[in-house]
Amino acid sequence: MQNILEQIEQWIKEFLIDCITGNLTGMFDEVNTKVGEIAAEVGETPQSWNSGVFSMIQNLSETVIIPIAGLILTFVLCYELISMIIEKNNLHGDFDTFQLFKWIFKTFAATYIVAHTFDIVTAIFELSQYVVNQSAAVIGDTAALDFHTVIGDFTEQLAEMEVGELFLLLIETSLVGLTMNAISICVTLVLLGRMIEIYVYCSIGAIPFSTMVNREWGSMGNNYLKGLVALGLQGFFIMVCVAIYTVLIQSIAEAENLHIAIWTCAGYTVLLCYSLFKTGSVSRTIFNAH
Repeated sequence: MQNILEQIEQWIKEFLIDCITGNLTGMFDEVNTKVGEIAAEVGETPQSWNSGVFSMIQNLSETVIIPIAGLILTFVLCYELISMIIEKNNLHGDFDTFQLFKWIFKTFAATYIVAHTFDIVTAIFELSQYVVNQSAAVIGDTAALDFHTVIGDFTEQLAEMEVGELFLLLIETSLVGLTMNAISICVTLVLLGRMIEIYVYCSIGAIPFSTMVNREWGSMGNNYLKGLVALGLQGFFIMVCVAIYTVLIQSIAEAENLHIAIWTCAGYTVLLCYSLFKTGSVSRTIFNAH
Protein backbone atom coordinates (compact mmCIF):
# COMPACT_ATOMS: atom_id res chain seq x y z
CA MET A 1 0.00 0.00 0.00
CA GLN A 2 2.83 2.35 0.90
CA ASN A 3 4.50 1.53 -2.40
CA ILE A 4 1.33 2.42 -4.33
CA LEU A 5 1.04 5.74 -2.53
CA GLU A 6 4.67 6.52 -3.29
CA GLN A 7 4.13 5.71 -6.97
CA ILE A 8 1.05 7.94 -7.09
CA GLU A 9 2.99 10.72 -5.39
CA GLN A 10 5.86 10.28 -7.83
CA TRP A 11 3.42 10.36 -10.76
CA ILE A 12 1.82 13.58 -9.48
CA LYS A 13 5.26 15.06 -8.93
CA GLU A 14 6.37 14.18 -12.46
CA PHE A 15 3.12 15.57 -13.84
CA LEU A 16 3.60 18.86 -11.99
CA ILE A 17 7.24 19.07 -13.08
CA ASP A 18 6.21 18.55 -16.71
CA CYS A 19 3.56 21.29 -16.42
CA ILE A 20 5.97 23.70 -14.74
CA THR A 21 8.68 22.98 -17.31
CA GLY A 22 6.22 23.63 -20.10
CA ASN A 23 5.16 26.92 -18.51
CA LEU A 24 8.75 28.05 -17.98
CA THR A 25 9.80 27.04 -21.46
CA GLY A 26 7.19 29.15 -23.23
CA MET A 27 6.64 31.80 -20.57
CA PHE A 28 8.88 34.49 -22.00
CA ASP A 29 9.02 33.35 -25.62
CA GLU A 30 6.38 35.78 -26.88
CA VAL A 31 7.71 38.72 -24.87
CA ASN A 32 11.32 38.06 -25.82
CA THR A 33 10.37 37.66 -29.47
CA LYS A 34 8.60 41.01 -29.36
CA VAL A 35 11.50 42.65 -27.49
CA GLY A 36 13.89 41.26 -30.07
CA GLU A 37 11.77 42.81 -32.85
CA ILE A 38 11.61 46.25 -31.22
CA ALA A 39 14.86 47.43 -32.83
CA ALA A 40 13.60 46.55 -36.30
CA GLU A 41 10.20 48.19 -35.78
CA VAL A 42 11.26 51.47 -34.16
CA GLY A 43 14.06 51.86 -36.70
CA GLU A 44 11.64 52.06 -39.63
CA THR A 45 10.57 55.32 -41.21
CA PRO A 46 6.84 55.97 -41.79
CA GLN A 47 7.09 55.13 -45.49
CA SER A 48 8.98 51.87 -44.89
CA TRP A 49 6.76 50.72 -42.00
CA ASN A 50 3.64 50.77 -44.17
CA SER A 51 4.00 52.33 -47.60
CA GLY A 52 0.25 52.08 -48.28
CA VAL A 53 -0.72 54.10 -45.21
CA PHE A 54 2.05 56.61 -45.88
CA SER A 55 0.89 57.12 -49.48
CA MET A 56 -2.67 57.64 -48.28
CA ILE A 57 -1.55 60.18 -45.66
CA GLN A 58 0.62 61.99 -48.20
CA ASN A 59 -2.23 62.14 -50.74
CA LEU A 60 -4.60 63.40 -48.03
CA SER A 61 -2.13 66.09 -47.04
CA GLU A 62 -1.52 67.25 -50.62
CA THR A 63 -5.18 67.34 -51.64
CA VAL A 64 -6.85 68.57 -48.44
CA ILE A 65 -4.36 70.05 -45.98
CA ILE A 66 -1.96 71.95 -48.25
CA PRO A 67 -4.75 74.10 -49.83
CA ILE A 68 -5.88 75.06 -46.32
CA ALA A 69 -2.27 75.71 -45.36
CA GLY A 70 -1.99 77.96 -48.43
CA LEU A 71 -4.91 80.08 -47.23
CA ILE A 72 -3.42 80.31 -43.75
CA LEU A 73 -0.02 81.19 -45.22
CA THR A 74 -1.59 83.96 -47.32
CA PHE A 75 -3.26 85.42 -44.25
CA VAL A 76 -0.06 85.18 -42.19
CA LEU A 77 2.06 86.83 -44.89
CA CYS A 78 -0.45 89.63 -45.43
CA TYR A 79 -0.63 90.18 -41.68
CA GLU A 80 3.18 90.17 -41.56
CA LEU A 81 3.41 92.77 -44.35
CA ILE A 82 0.79 95.08 -42.83
CA SER A 83 2.33 94.80 -39.36
CA MET A 84 5.79 95.51 -40.79
CA ILE A 85 4.62 98.66 -42.58
CA ILE A 86 2.68 99.98 -39.59
CA GLU A 87 5.48 99.23 -37.17
CA LYS A 88 8.09 100.88 -39.38
CA ASN A 89 6.56 104.25 -40.29
CA ASN A 90 2.94 104.28 -39.11
CA LEU A 91 1.79 104.60 -42.77
CA HIS A 92 3.62 107.93 -43.33
CA GLY A 93 5.28 106.78 -46.52
CA ASP A 94 8.82 106.40 -45.18
CA PHE A 95 9.45 102.72 -45.90
CA ASP A 96 12.77 100.87 -45.96
CA THR A 97 13.00 98.73 -49.11
CA PHE A 98 15.17 96.23 -47.25
CA GLN A 99 12.11 95.32 -45.19
CA LEU A 100 10.28 94.49 -48.39
CA PHE A 101 13.10 92.20 -49.54
CA LYS A 102 13.01 90.62 -46.10
CA TRP A 103 9.30 89.98 -46.49
CA ILE A 104 9.83 88.52 -49.97
CA PHE A 105 12.45 86.15 -48.59
CA LYS A 106 10.07 85.10 -45.82
CA THR A 107 7.38 84.47 -48.42
CA PHE A 108 9.72 82.30 -50.48
CA ALA A 109 10.92 80.36 -47.43
CA ALA A 110 7.39 79.80 -46.09
CA THR A 111 6.08 78.67 -49.49
CA TYR A 112 9.01 76.30 -49.92
CA ILE A 113 8.50 74.79 -46.45
CA VAL A 114 4.78 74.20 -47.00
CA ALA A 115 5.35 72.73 -50.48
CA HIS A 116 8.04 70.36 -49.17
CA THR A 117 6.34 69.34 -45.93
CA PHE A 118 6.76 65.62 -46.51
CA ASP A 119 10.40 66.02 -47.54
CA ILE A 120 11.10 67.69 -44.18
CA VAL A 121 9.13 65.05 -42.28
CA THR A 122 10.93 62.24 -44.12
CA ALA A 123 14.32 63.79 -43.38
CA ILE A 124 13.52 64.01 -39.65
CA PHE A 125 12.52 60.37 -39.42
CA GLU A 126 15.44 59.18 -41.55
CA LEU A 127 17.76 60.90 -39.08
CA SER A 128 15.89 59.26 -36.22
CA GLN A 129 16.18 55.91 -37.96
CA TYR A 130 19.94 56.33 -38.18
CA VAL A 131 20.15 57.04 -34.44
CA VAL A 132 17.99 54.01 -33.59
CA ASN A 133 19.95 51.70 -35.88
CA GLN A 134 23.22 52.81 -34.33
CA SER A 135 21.88 52.15 -30.83
CA ALA A 136 20.55 48.75 -31.96
CA ALA A 137 24.04 47.86 -33.16
CA VAL A 138 25.39 48.61 -29.68
CA ILE A 139 22.72 46.48 -27.98
CA GLY A 140 23.23 43.65 -30.45
CA ASP A 141 21.25 40.42 -30.40
CA THR A 142 21.06 40.14 -26.61
CA ALA A 143 17.65 41.77 -26.34
CA ALA A 144 15.74 38.51 -26.81
CA LEU A 145 16.76 36.30 -23.89
CA ASP A 146 16.10 32.65 -23.19
CA PHE A 147 14.81 31.91 -19.70
CA HIS A 148 16.94 28.75 -19.50
CA THR A 149 20.03 30.80 -20.30
CA VAL A 150 19.20 33.33 -17.61
CA ILE A 151 18.51 31.00 -14.67
CA GLY A 152 20.39 27.93 -15.83
CA ASP A 153 19.20 24.32 -15.48
CA PHE A 154 16.24 24.28 -13.09
CA THR A 155 15.38 20.59 -13.49
CA GLU A 156 17.39 19.61 -10.41
CA GLN A 157 15.64 22.32 -8.36
CA LEU A 158 12.24 20.97 -9.38
CA ALA A 159 13.19 17.39 -8.54
CA GLU A 160 14.13 18.37 -4.99
CA MET A 161 10.76 20.06 -4.31
CA GLU A 162 7.79 18.44 -2.61
CA VAL A 163 4.37 18.10 -4.21
CA GLY A 164 2.92 21.08 -2.35
CA GLU A 165 5.73 23.39 -3.39
CA LEU A 166 5.50 22.15 -6.96
CA PHE A 167 1.75 22.84 -7.00
CA LEU A 168 2.37 26.37 -5.71
CA LEU A 169 5.06 26.88 -8.33
CA LEU A 170 2.65 25.68 -11.03
CA ILE A 171 0.15 28.33 -9.98
CA GLU A 172 2.89 30.97 -9.98
CA THR A 173 4.14 30.09 -13.45
CA SER A 174 0.57 30.02 -14.82
CA LEU A 175 -0.19 33.48 -13.42
CA VAL A 176 3.11 34.90 -14.62
CA GLY A 177 2.54 33.33 -18.03
CA LEU A 178 -0.80 35.14 -18.37
CA THR A 179 0.90 38.36 -17.30
CA MET A 180 3.61 37.92 -19.92
CA ASN A 181 1.00 37.49 -22.67
CA ALA A 182 -0.68 40.72 -21.57
CA ILE A 183 2.66 42.53 -21.49
CA SER A 184 3.48 41.31 -24.99
CA ILE A 185 0.22 42.87 -26.18
CA CYS A 186 1.12 46.11 -24.37
CA VAL A 187 4.50 46.25 -26.10
CA THR A 188 2.74 45.80 -29.45
CA LEU A 189 0.30 48.61 -28.57
CA VAL A 190 3.18 50.97 -27.69
CA LEU A 191 4.92 50.39 -31.02
CA LEU A 192 1.71 50.50 -33.04
CA GLY A 193 0.44 53.57 -31.19
CA ARG A 194 3.69 55.43 -31.87
CA MET A 195 3.45 54.77 -35.61
CA ILE A 196 -0.20 55.84 -35.75
CA GLU A 197 0.71 59.03 -33.88
CA ILE A 198 3.48 59.65 -36.41
CA TYR A 199 1.03 59.29 -39.31
CA VAL A 200 -1.41 61.67 -37.62
CA TYR A 201 1.39 64.20 -37.16
CA CYS A 202 2.47 63.83 -40.78
CA SER A 203 -1.05 64.31 -42.13
CA ILE A 204 -1.46 67.84 -40.72
CA GLY A 205 2.13 69.08 -41.06
CA ALA A 206 1.52 71.71 -43.75
CA ILE A 207 -0.74 73.82 -41.51
CA PRO A 208 1.69 74.41 -38.60
CA PHE A 209 4.54 74.81 -41.10
CA SER A 210 2.60 77.66 -42.76
CA THR A 211 2.85 79.74 -39.56
CA MET A 212 6.58 79.42 -38.90
CA VAL A 213 7.65 82.73 -40.50
CA ASN A 214 5.47 84.87 -38.26
CA ARG A 215 6.63 85.96 -34.82
CA GLU A 216 3.21 85.69 -33.16
CA TRP A 217 2.02 82.54 -34.92
CA GLY A 218 5.39 80.86 -35.30
CA SER A 219 5.20 79.05 -31.96
CA MET A 220 2.65 76.69 -33.52
CA GLY A 221 5.05 75.59 -36.24
CA ASN A 222 8.05 75.47 -33.90
CA ASN A 223 6.19 73.33 -31.40
CA TYR A 224 5.01 71.01 -34.19
CA LEU A 225 8.59 70.60 -35.40
CA LYS A 226 9.75 69.80 -31.86
CA GLY A 227 6.93 67.27 -31.60
CA LEU A 228 8.14 65.57 -34.79
CA VAL A 229 11.68 65.33 -33.45
CA ALA A 230 10.36 64.00 -30.13
CA LEU A 231 8.34 61.31 -31.92
CA GLY A 232 11.31 60.31 -34.03
CA LEU A 233 13.76 60.08 -31.14
CA GLN A 234 11.21 58.26 -28.99
CA GLY A 235 12.52 55.21 -30.82
CA PHE A 236 15.96 55.87 -29.31
CA PHE A 237 14.50 56.06 -25.81
CA ILE A 238 12.68 52.78 -26.47
CA MET A 239 16.02 51.20 -27.36
CA VAL A 240 17.52 52.58 -24.14
CA CYS A 241 14.72 50.90 -22.16
CA VAL A 242 15.38 47.62 -23.96
CA ALA A 243 19.12 47.90 -23.19
CA ILE A 244 18.38 48.49 -19.49
CA TYR A 245 15.98 45.54 -19.47
CA THR A 246 18.66 43.32 -21.03
CA VAL A 247 21.21 44.21 -18.35
CA LEU A 248 18.70 43.76 -15.51
CA ILE A 249 17.41 40.42 -16.77
CA GLN A 250 20.92 38.99 -16.88
CA SER A 251 21.30 39.57 -13.15
CA ILE A 252 18.53 37.04 -12.43
CA ALA A 253 21.10 34.23 -12.66
CA GLU A 254 22.19 35.28 -9.15
CA ALA A 255 18.72 34.60 -7.69
CA GLU A 256 18.66 32.23 -4.71
CA ASN A 257 15.80 30.03 -5.94
CA LEU A 258 13.37 29.51 -8.79
CA HIS A 259 10.53 31.43 -7.13
CA ILE A 260 12.63 34.57 -6.85
CA ALA A 261 13.93 34.18 -10.41
CA ILE A 262 10.43 33.88 -11.88
CA TRP A 263 8.96 36.88 -10.04
CA THR A 264 12.07 38.99 -10.61
CA CYS A 265 11.96 38.27 -14.32
CA ALA A 266 8.25 39.09 -14.39
CA GLY A 267 8.87 42.30 -12.44
CA TYR A 268 11.57 43.44 -14.86
CA THR A 269 9.27 42.72 -17.80
CA VAL A 270 6.46 44.75 -16.21
CA LEU A 271 8.97 47.53 -15.63
CA LEU A 272 9.97 47.38 -19.29
CA CYS A 273 6.33 47.70 -20.35
CA TYR A 274 5.79 50.70 -18.05
CA SER A 275 8.99 52.34 -19.30
CA LEU A 276 7.92 51.92 -22.92
CA PHE A 277 4.64 53.68 -22.19
CA LYS A 278 6.58 56.56 -20.58
CA THR A 279 9.01 57.08 -23.47
CA GLY A 280 6.58 59.36 -25.32
CA SER A 281 6.13 61.81 -22.44
CA VAL A 282 9.86 61.69 -21.62
CA SER A 283 10.77 62.54 -25.21
CA ARG A 284 8.30 65.44 -25.32
CA THR A 285 9.57 66.78 -22.00
CA ILE A 286 13.19 66.71 -23.17
CA PHE A 287 12.38 68.54 -26.42
CA ASN A 288 9.85 70.85 -24.73
CA ALA A 289 7.10 69.77 -27.14
CA HIS A 290 3.62 70.49 -25.80
